[in-house]
Order: sequence, then C-alpha cells, then structure tokens
Amino acid sequence: MRLKALLAGMPGVVAIAGDTDVEVNGIVADSRQVTPDALFVAYRGVGTDSHRFIPDAIARGATVIVGETPIPDMRAPNVIYLQVRDGREALGRLSAAWEGHPGRRLKLVGVTGTDGKTTTANVLHGILRAAGLNASLISTVNAVIGEQTYETGLHTTTPDAPDVQRYLAQMVQAGTEVAVLETTSHGLAQHRVTGCAFDVAVVTNITHEHLDFHGSYEAYRVAKAMLFRMLGESERKPGLRKTRVLNADDASYPYLLGIPAERTLIYHREARPLQPVPEGAFAEIIARNIRQDATGLHFDVELRPELTSAAPQFWALNSPLIGEYNVSNILAACGAAIALGVDPATIAKGVSRVAGIPGRMERIYRGQDFTAIVDFAHTPNALAHVLKTARNLIEPEDGHVIVVFGSAGLRDRAKRGLMGEAAAQHADFTIITAEDPRTEELATILEETAAAMRRMGRVEGQDFTRIPDRQRAILHAVQRAQPGDIVLVCGKGHEQSMCFGVVEHPWRDQDALTWALDTVCGAATSAPPHILPTWTP
Repeated sequence: MRLKALLAGMPGVVAIAGDTDVEVNGIVADSRQVTPDALFVAYRGVGTDSHRFIPDAIARGATVIVGETPIPDMRAPNVIYLQVRDGREALGRLSAAWEGHPGRRLKLVGVTGTDGKTTTANVLHGILRAAGLNASLISTVNAVIGEQTYETGLHTTTPDAPDVQRYLAQMVQAGTEVAVLETTSHGLAQHRVTGCAFDVAVVTNITHEHLDFHGSYEAYRVAKAMLFRMLGESERKPGLRKTRVLNADDASYPYLLGIPAERTLIYHREARPLQPVPEGAFAEIIARNIRQDATGLHFDVELRPELTSAAPQFWALNSPLIGEYNVSNILAACGAAIALGVDPATIAKGVSRVAGIPGRMERIYRGQDFTAIVDFAHTPNALAHVLKTARNLIEPEDGHVIVVFGSAGLRDRAKRGLMGEAAAQHADFTIITAEDPRTEELATILEETAAAMRRMGRVEGQDFTRIPDRQRAILHAVQRAQPGDIVLVCGKGHEQSMCFGVVEHPWRDQDALTWALDTVCGAATSAPPHILPTWTP
C-alpha cells in the first residue's frame, strides 16, 4: 500500500521527512516483527519507550518510521520519518487504513464498563443472531466471526489495534452486518479501537478498577468516556442515528450525559423520574417486577418512547442467567438492540437463548452435594454482587457461602482491601489466594486483603484463611463444603493462564475446581492438571 494513501485524511501528523509516495508492506509496533519496507510505529509506553528500538527496526529493513519525537538524525537517508502527536493513536488509524477502514462498512456497537461488559456483549450478540442478522463479536473471552471462534489472548481484553482492525476486516469479508466490540478503559486510552466507526456506544457501569493505570477514578472515567466521544466523531452511516445507551442507576450517568449524542437510550430498574433529563431525542428502558428462581431471571420491560405521545410498550423477558445484577446487563443489551431496530419479540427470543457465558457464574458439577461456581468477579463491585447472588441461592439456615479469590500484582493496590471488605460483608468463609502476583511478593498481596478483613471484625482461622497456592485453596474450599453450601472461585473466570514473575503458566479455574471435586470424590488423578510455582507435593 502506498504511504500517502495510508496517510490520507489522518489527523495528528506533526512533521514529515521524506517522500510519502512509497510502498509499505506492513505496519508493526514491535521491531522484532519488522520485515523489509515495513512501517514501524514507536510510542512512549507505560514501562518502555519504543523509540529506542528505531535503530533495530531500520536495521531489519523498515523504510518508514512513525514516532512522537522530533525528526532524529537516523543516518539512514532512505528512511522516511513521520512525527505524530500520539504514536498509539497513529497505530490505530494506520491499522484501520491498512485494512480498508472495515469499521465503516458494517454497523458497529462498542460496549464499555467496569463489570458486565462480556455478558452484555454476548447477550446482544444472541439477540442479533435471533433477529437473523449476520453478527460478529470481539469480547474478553474470544472473537466470533460468523461460525468461527478465535482466542483473543491470555489476559487480553481489547486486542491491540492491528488485531482489532484485522478482525473487523475478516468480519466484512464474512458478510457481517453488525459487529459488537467490547472496549476496555485500557483499550480506549491506548487507542486500540481508534479508527473504529462506532454507531452505538453502551456503558454498563463505572466503578473502582484499574486505578494503578489511570491514577484516579476521574481519569478512569475519562478513559471510558472516550467511547462516547468517538461515537460523535465518526461519520454517520445511512439509516443509523448515533446512539448512546446509558445506565441511570450508575454514578456515571450524569457525567456521560454531558457528552453530546444524536440519540440517547436510558435503562434503569423500576420506574422513577430521570435526573438529569437528557436534551434531544431519548427513550427509557425500564425493568419491572424482577424475579429470580432456579430457572434464571424473569422481569417485565417497559419502553417509554422518545418525546412522542405514543403509548409505552411492554413485554416480558426470561433469561437463564442468574444474579439480579444481570438485569442491568440484559437491559443494556436491549438498549443497543433497540438502537439497531430490533423488535421486542425478537429481543425476548434472543435473551432467552443466551444460557451461559464462560467464567460467568459457570457451574461445575461432578456429583457433589453442594454448588460449585467459577466467576470472573475481580473487582469489589463484582465480587459483592456475586456473593449476594450466591446468598440468595441457598437456604439461610442450611447453606454457607465459601469464596476463593485473590488480587493481581502490579495492579490497583487499593482494590485488595476493598475486595477483602466485600468478602467480609457477604461470605461465610473466605480463602485468600494467588491471582497473577507477577513480580510482587505474594505474601504482601495476601496480607493487604487479610488486614482489611480483620478491620471488618473477621477472625483469621475462623472466618478466613490464606492459602498461597490457588489449587490448594480451591481444594480446601471443596473439602470444607457441606451439603447445601456454595463454593465460589472468583477472579480468573475465562482466563487460561496465571502470571508468576514474568512467566504465564497454564491455568484454568474450571480445571482446578473439577480436579478438586474429583479428589474429594476419590476420582482424581494423583496430581492437578496445572502446576503453579506455589505448588508442593
């Protein structure tokens, strides 16, 4: 592709040294992946400034360098240098151009939030499929393009910009009509979805998470809000109004409402006056008469039309998902579906078909007389919701809630204590264990959570314990469980590895819990399926 074609209409270019009428054979941000005539993008990262790899990229054959610093003396006369305001932004836009701007050739929904993104995205995908649409999905768990499913990474949420655009291009080739893209705060702040042309932007909630990266809740909220600013910046597609779907039950609502949008769909539980009221076209999606039983969630939906005298619409929804917090996730998906023109009957059909999502209240049954569940809950808000849901699933006099969880190293430290507080409030017994300690001292991480539980009046050895090895922690929970109890293993969900030091070790909570259950029943092999560095025979 010609460089000048890649740069056509691209903002943020500060200066150019060299002739842009040259051929480029690829775009990379890792100098080790450079091939002859490649374009190498350098930027200042969190831990590494990749400008220092420019000489290596040139030595490997890169003929175009894109960077944030002023044009350097590269002593390579045939190399073209572009100075840009933000290297990550440039990578996103260049990747979109390289793939032919696929986001402009399909309807694109972005889903963001602290908790519930994957559930919301999957429910929406189910609704779109029920509507007979060729729908694709990129989520924390995987990418679904037509009938094909692709892994998106070990701890990856939103893939890197070149991967996002490649997936979107594959969707276009597969005839996708609507794509649903889960967008994290990291993905937004690091411009992994820059160059996507969103038509609908959805938020689930904005609570405490990733403050290690963003620095403050306010900065975290700004990053989430980038999705809604991007919504208004891209061109409007024929027959579509730029629509935002907001949660009036969440503290983010007034802030996000301040970002202009063509149309607003607002969802909340139970009818009440909106504060504040949006300007312009809007509609309300309200859940009423919420009920939960062994078969899942049941509630009525009221759709109040936008600024018209038309009567509200009512319909019933039945979902196999458990946990009342999923009512909000389902409403968010309904809002996006309404924005895309899906009728209520089809929405109800789609919601009823989404039976479960990997690592989200996923039951593991091996013949035991108690309930065992794996869930991704890795934030204070999510952990509290999952524990309250578990409480509602057992008989108060007969069952107990036992939870196993940890907190990641090199991540938001304040979360560790908040997770401990949530467990102290809502669990009968807690086992604190490893969850991606990385290069931090695991004992220190566990102590920060334990200290919070002690401050809440919980007694170590009586109400909670610390078991560093996650497999042994899960085994201890299963051995402790009595008939009617619930064992919750939280924090990893769908993930397939755990990081100790800088090494990713194979790990699945589902496998670990299955082995523990089989061990108690006398059916397990002599060793667990995944051995972590903390394991001792």
